[in-house]
Amino acid sequence: MDLGTVFDCAVDRYPHKIAMVQDNKVLTFLQLNDEVNRLASSLQKLGIVKRDRVMVLLKNRIETVCLFWAAQKLGAIFTPINLRLSPEATQYCINDAEPKIVVYEKISQRAVMNAKFNERPLLISLEPDEGDLSYGELVAKGSNAFSGSPCGDDDIAVMLYTSGTTGVPKGVPRFHRNEYASTMAHIVQNRYELFDSTLGAMPLYHTMGVRSLLSMCVLNGKFVLFPDFDARKALMLLSEEQITCLYMFPTMYLELLNDPCFADFDLSVLKKIGYAGAPMSAALTQKCFHMLKPNHFINHYGSTEIYTFTTCSILDKKPGCAGRPGIHQKIRLVRPDAGSAAALENIIEPGEIGEILIYAESIEAFKGYWNRPEATRKAIRNHWYHTGDLGYYDEDGDLYVVGRVDEMVISGGENISPGEIEEVLLQHPKVAEAVVLGEEDEHWGQIVAAFIVAKDASVTVQELDQFCKQHPKLSNFKRPRKYVFIPEIPNSPSGKMLRREIRKELLSKIEM
Repeated sequence: MDLGTVFDCAVDRYPHKIAMVQDNKVLTFLQLNDEVNRLASSLQKLGIVKRDRVMVLLKNRIETVCLFWAAQKLGAIFTPINLRLSPEATQYCINDAEPKIVVYEKISQRAVMNAKFNERPLLISLEPDEGDLSYGELVAKGSNAFSGSPCGDDDIAVMLYTSGTTGVPKGVPRFHRNEYASTMAHIVQNRYELFDSTLGAMPLYHTMGVRSLLSMCVLNGKFVLFPDFDARKALMLLSEEQITCLYMFPTMYLELLNDPCFADFDLSVLKKIGYAGAPMSAALTQKCFHMLKPNHFINHYGSTEIYTFTTCSILDKKPGCAGRPGIHQKIRLVRPDAGSAAALENIIEPGEIGEILIYAESIEAFKGYWNRPEATRKAIRNHWYHTGDLGYYDEDGDLYVVGRVDEMVISGGENISPGEIEEVLLQHPKVAEAVVLGEEDEHWGQIVAAFIVAKDASVTVQELDQFCKQHPKLSNFKRPRKYVFIPEIPNSPSGKMLRREIRKELLSKIEM
């Protein structure tokens, strides 16, 4: 089913249910449809047709949502990009996608206006009297009597750009069937129900944000938009709007639960919570259970390319566990050997660490990167998507993710996963954060170096070394041979450690 039809069905089913809330603006599905149709008819008059890219550099706003649905009705490709990208990366994405229009707001205006376009798109601003046209003009000049373009399952609905931590960002085209199947899986996996509601805290340039929006549409639920994340305001909205579901980055949960006024807000109807995008510590997991008291709490492990890999909803018993394959998915763990086709057959035993491969013929899976055939060939081989992630199965057959193939430390011929060691170090009561890297060594090839943010300044190297020696889950050859105490560890907005940044900054600048 195409997404434009999904939206029309929701409007016909419950036209007077609340669809969107942002500040003091409330739109029913019928009112939202009216603005979407007016916008789509104006875009159609400007020449936007099927497969044209509609690029959006906006926060989570009603305008962003209307552009999403207008693109779906036109058969165009909704192409949002991260507002935090550098001007160079923004320019790259615009020229790579070759959009017909670019919609921007004040925060993204400079990056758009300073870009050197290979082919200049039409520039549309949220501000009146800015750009070639304003968003308000488009809606005002549009008509509700609008006839869209029919789309097939294999037409592209959305193109998201990956974060680009391994180079320039890559466009990930997603078909209508990918988006519909991923949304239905999300609803099932999170146990969402008709008329549920959620906080639109996840950015709509991120697959988690798109999934939250689509889920609420399918269920005629309420989507409460949240342009700028702030823990206090999030608590206020959760309470005032009586939100039932939450799906966020771990860092957002941390800020929410650490707010000194948390107890002042009534979150009693919030019963379904989930996270993705980065690992969540055992301590934060326990805090979520204790303070939010969810009926259902899920860890979702996936990617932009293939929405669901695995999910785990027994986090009270296994915090940090990635769990079992999603409802549309098959996975395989093999010995890390990125250059060999035979790697597909090198399936590892339970308890061993291997690279996680995901079946690329899943209905949730993309078919290849935009304009990047070499990257596609590297990522998808013999119908399997190579995640570059390392993991292992426990004795029950549940998956744990422990790091990246390209972050593997090879010391004395032994493969060592940094994530394993970090997990142990974080169990020490005087350690707040830890990151492990391989440092070049003439004798061993590499040694394990641990960078520690202390919770208690009295912690010593000897104390940590003894702790690692005695820990039952850590082999002796894996324990760190060097410790460095640092004030903080750089993270991405989703809470992922920026290991390349750490390596560049710490290994090159800190005297050890």
